[in-house]
Amino acid sequence: MIETARLTLRLVEPRDKAALWAQCCDPEVMRYLLPVADEAALDAMMARMHASQQEHGFAFWIVEHRNDGALLGICGLKPGAPDTPIEGVLEIGWRFSRPFWGRGYAREAAQATLDWAWANLPAPQIAAITVPDNAASWGLMERLGMHRITDGDFDHPLVADDSPLKRHIQYRIDRP
Repeated sequence: MIETARLTLRLVEPRDKAALWAQCCDPEVMRYLLPVADEAALDAMMARMHASQQEHGFAFWIVEHRNDGALLGICGLKPGAPDTPIEGVLEIGWRFSRPFWGRGYAREAAQATLDWAWANLPAPQIAAITVPDNAASWGLMERLGMHRITDGDFDHPLVADDSPLKRHIQYRIDRP
């Protein structure tokens, strides 16, 4: 779907399941994300990715290395979650396996996703969310030119009230 100098972003395929499951089982990768309970939940996630692509023309896509086809992570777009401040706004997100952290892949994939969105969608703005402790994620948001909505912190309705992941911060970027 989308190609950069080093990466291909494409729709998830059945062959990706093992690598995605390995990501979901890595406690450091999932440290700031809701857990994927089991392989049935992973199957449901993959089905949602396909459904989003069919319904909206975008999804969270697989990010693979162009040279060897290694699955590095996921990056893409989805509609902002209902009952959150980003409902009705396009949301960008990413998740990469630990061996690929710190190599610029997340930034390259996220920038390509933003460029694709501006070229193909009428969205006036794109949002991203994370928990306050996830400095790597919000640092990338800032490097992408996103700005923090300082009065936009919220408790995510999909997260249990007693979870340390309940509170979220949001960043946004306007159409260039």
